[in-house]
Amino acid sequence: MECLDRCARFLRPWLVRSSVRRTMPWGFLGLMFGGSLVKELAPLPESYMSNKRNLLNVHFVKFAWGWTFCLLLPFITITNYYVTRNALMVLKRLSTLMVGSAVWYTCTRVFLHIENLTGSCYKSPALDILRSEHPSKLQCLQAGGFWHGFDISGHCFLLSYCALMIVEEMAVMHNVNTSRNPRLHTVVSGLFLALSCLTLIWLWMFFTTTIYFHDFFQKFFGTLVGLLAWYGTYRFWFLTPLSPGLPPQSTNLSSQKFNRSL
Repeated sequence: MECLDRCARFLRPWLVRSSVRRTMPWGFLGLMFGGSLVKELAPLPESYMSNKRNLLNVHFVKFAWGWTFCLLLPFITITNYYVTRNALMVLKRLSTLMVGSAVWYTCTRVFLHIENLTGSCYKSPALDILRSEHPSKLQCLQAGGFWHGFDISGHCFLLSYCALMIVEEMAVMHNVNTSRNPRLHTVVSGLFLALSCLTLIWLWMFFTTTIYFHDFFQKFFGTLVGLLAWYGTYRFWFLTPLSPGLPPQSTNLSSQKFNRSL
């Protein structure tokens, strides 16, 4: 438990500070451009990470939203209730996860639809023989063909969106001090450490995606959609009254108490 606490205390200043939330979107753009340049100008030799069957891709990235949802659910519940002592406010904040689920589902379906509309069926990845008798991706794959279309990077979209969402929700840790309750302290530290590790995994897998997979515009549009989804929620909609709202801050709570006393 002491090791868990030390790790959480080490990562807390790096991931909770407001500067991280301001600079991380630019960091994703930088990684996308830098990784794409490496892929186009100085391709790296194949490695374990260039294999789509690598451990992190199969067990984490393929279920990126599931991991993010399952860890944020108890984290938001416990920390937001600790700060606000208001169950209704906690329920309102938990609707953030419903918004995230809608963003994930809608964007991935749109990406698949675009790939289907812009693609054609070929006999092999060499794109040598066109098989026009299979006009959809599903029919093409069922017939053993290879579908080639504009495949917007779902990895770039989802990994950037999930990482930004996690660091936004971590802002509540500025107001959480559970040192007087050892059991609660262990639970919160464990959830925070798990989310921190998940964020680092998303960053690493985003980078490996940019240097090994997709072309530039596929990665660019995937990253752009992820950043717009984050900006449209946490920097625009969540600032309005009819929204799940941002993680509770002590200044916000103080002003709410003051207004109720008037």
